[in-house]
Amino acid sequence: MSILTLSGSPSATSKSHRVLHQLADQLSSLGLEVDTLDVRELPAEALIRADYTHPAIQRALDQVARATALVIATPIYKAAYSGVLKTFLDLLPQDGLNGKIILPLATGGSLAHALALDYTLKPVLASLGARHLLASIHIVDHQILVANEHLTLDAEAQARLDEGLSSLIRAVAS
Repeated sequence: MSILTLSGSPSATSKSHRVLHQLADQLSSLGLEVDTLDVRELPAEALIRADYTHPAIQRALDQVARATALVIATPIYKAAYSGVLKTFLDLLPQDGLNGKIILPLATGGSLAHALALDYTLKPVLASLGARHLLASIHIVDHQILVANEHLTLDAEAQARLDEGLSSLIRAVAS
């Protein structure tokens, strides 16, 4: 069984991408098989044109198909998840997440966006057949400190991330 960390951020230095990378390291340190997919690294033209024949798109879709669970991370822009993530999700077949366990994770500028994942991303994931949508984790930008490439979360955000990680591990084990 494998866990795919899917970064829906258009930036390698975004806070959502950094939090996801830290979470992937935690999962790996627990001996779990972790694979990563950064949507921004897919060829833009193939992604936008939905070129299913492109080898990079085929590999990305195969990564999703092989995963038991996915941690999907995105920044919140304009009260919704990123456009690059939506573009990738549109490439999945209608049952592309059938039976999968999903942990949604987002970072955003304010607490006002805390429900953005529940109202924008989760319905799309459910329509793609996700079996078990875990409680969304929203981390406000001011709860994240990045210094010298090291990420630190405040106690509240770290507690929510730890609980999400525990929920994911329990769901994968059952």
